[in-house]
Order: sequence, then C-alpha cells, then structure tokens
Amino acid sequence: MPQKAAALKFVILLGFVSLCADATYEGARSITGAYLQVLGASGTVVGLVAGFGELIGHGLRLAIGYLSDQTRKYWGITTLGYILNTAVVPFLALAGRWEVAAGLMMAERTGKAIRTPPRDALLSHGASQIGRGFGFGLHEAMDQTGAVMGPLAVAAMIYFQGEYRNAFTILIVPAVLGLIVLIVLQFLYPNPSDFEVEIETDREEKLPRIFLIYLGAVAIIAAGYADFPLIAFHFQKQDIASGQTIPLFYAVAMGVDAIAALIFGYLFDRTGISILIVAAFLSSLFAPLVFLGNTQLALLGIAFWGIGMGAQESILKAAIAGMVPKNKRATAYGIFSTGYGLSWFLGSALMGILYDRSITALIVFSSATQLLAIPFFVWVKLHFSTSSSVPEAITSQDTI
Repeated sequence: MPQKAAALKFVILLGFVSLCADATYEGARSITGAYLQVLGASGTVVGLVAGFGELIGHGLRLAIGYLSDQTRKYWGITTLGYILNTAVVPFLALAGRWEVAAGLMMAERTGKAIRTPPRDALLSHGASQIGRGFGFGLHEAMDQTGAVMGPLAVAAMIYFQGEYRNAFTILIVPAVLGLIVLIVLQFLYPNPSDFEVEIETDREEKLPRIFLIYLGAVAIIAAGYADFPLIAFHFQKQDIASGQTIPLFYAVAMGVDAIAALIFGYLFDRTGISILIVAAFLSSLFAPLVFLGNTQLALLGIAFWGIGMGAQESILKAAIAGMVPKNKRATAYGIFSTGYGLSWFLGSALMGILYDRSITALIVFSSATQLLAIPFFVWVKLHFSTSSSVPEAITSQDTI
C-alpha cells in the first residue's frame, strides 16, 4: 500500500478510536453534574470535582509527554490512557455514593491526560504524509462527531428509561468498540514514525525557541476563551435559552467545531501559520455576540465560538508538528497541553469574577486576548516555514 494511502487509513482509524472515546466520556460528562446532585453532592463539590478533574487532565500531560519520548512506548502509554479514559465510565452506573462517582470522574480525566501527548505524537507521523493541517483537522472532526453522538445517546436513554444509571450503561458500546480498534491499530501500524521522513533537525536534542513564543500566543488565546458552562449560565440567567435548548446550542457549537477543523486544516496546509491569524480574529467576535446579543445573535456567537474551538483543536497542534523534532514531539505536546490547560483554567476563573462585576469588562478581556495573540502569530510566521515543515534558520542558539 502506498505510504500516503496507508497514512490516511491510519489517521482515520485513530480518529475512529477518538470518536468512540469522545462518545463515551462526553456522553457521561453531559450528565455527571446532575448525577452527583442526585447522589447527594453539593454545588461546591460539583465545582471542585470538575475543576480538579480538568487540572489533573492538563497538568499530568507534562510528565506523560516527557515519559513517552524517553521510553518510546507511545502505543503502550496511549493504550493505557484510553483504557482508563473510557473503561471506568460505565462503572458510574454502579456508584452508590457521590464520593465513588467523583473518584471515577477523576480516573477518567487521568486517563485522558495519559493518552493525549503520545496519541498526538503518533497522529503527527501519519499526518505528515497527508498534510498536517488536514490530518489533525480530520481527527478533530471525527473526535467532535463522537462528542455530539455521546450526549445524544445519553439523552435518548434518559428520555426512554428515565434513569441516569441506564444512560451510563449504554456507553459500554463505544468504549469497547474504541478499545478493540485501538488494539488492532497498533498491530497494523507498530511504528507510525516510519511515515515521517527523517531529517537533520530530528536529531536536535532541544526544543526550538520558536515553540516557546508560539506557546505564549496559545496561552493568551486560551486565557480569554470563555468556557461553555459560563456561557450556559449566562443563557439561563438572561433567558436567552431554556434548559432544554441550551444543549442544542452546545451541539451546534460541536458541529461547527468539526466542520471548522476540516476547513482550517485544509487551509493550513496551503497558507501555513497565516490562517491562525484569521482564526484568532474570528474568535474575537464570539464574546460580544454571546454576552450582549439576543437569542439569534447568541446563536451566531456560538458559531464563532465553535469556529475558534475547531481551529484550536486542529491547526494549533498541526503547527507544533512542523516546529518540533519528532523525537521530542510528545514532550512538546505535553508542554502545550499543560500550558493551554493552565491558562484556560486561570482565564476562566477571572472571567467568572468579571461576569459578576461587569459583563462589558468580560467581553473586552475575551476579545482583547484573542487579538493580542495575533502579533505573536505574525512573529512565528516570519520565522517559520511550513513548506519545509521545520522552523527557518534554527540554530543551536535558537533552542530552549
């Protein structure tokens, strides 16, 4: 099989694994808050569990990325992460206390932290044959398809069965299916790094300095990107959408996310870093529409929010694959995920405070951060060559 066709098949199969995983844990996450309340947890507990879970989910990736590169056990670590990420979800149906449910939720977030850096490194090898933007964009599109399917399946089970426990049980199906495909995939492609041609810079032992500048731009964007729970809170408080229609807004965002990932991935392969500038500008438009508009304008704002998410989950990672030597890539993705997650966490906390004091201040902060990232992307563009897939004129003095 020609390399390009084999690489495309590899990316699609890995994307299917992510689709099943997202259907499993996003399906669960759509009701875990309500489930904890049913089990007797307080609002404070729910907030702490959710926040601490995200902190684990991003913070642990720093160590996992480094460990993956040092051991070269990319498949083994990825498999362990997916097992923990998805296999624990159906056991939520057996949780009789909120403490048990909270522990399982922490385990699920830990699994996601373990599998993400090595998975992204593996994906980058296959994407190198078909276009990194397209490869990561296709993966994100499949990923978000699962993120829509899971909550819809859970909603259907609750509608017909009326209990959260039955909804968790149905998630056994995507969990098992995804793990079967993952196991088969590593036998079919034991060394995905063979897809990527070895080049001189791959022997560089340090990460390029341009990566640090790029990470700064990404952190700025993440800090000002309002999380959906805050948006949903605003919709409920201002009667922009009801409790029944808010999930539909989220489904729209996820659908736009999937489409945007494919489009931006395609454009990244043809225009390079420049498309990140466009994505940052479009992201700056969501806050005023979401927080100041009526239902129709809020829906348009959600579409821009989804566009930004699609770009962030696809081309931001695709760009890293062209900057960093492949033997350091899992480390880079671990650093990226940790920095992104920490910045998102701090920015979300600040925007929650700003919301209670001044929605205008929140909008200014959110939009300004997206626009502030643009000069950083311009700098990276001037020092980055997507045609060669490596930074331009990187010397030993340009590493960190």
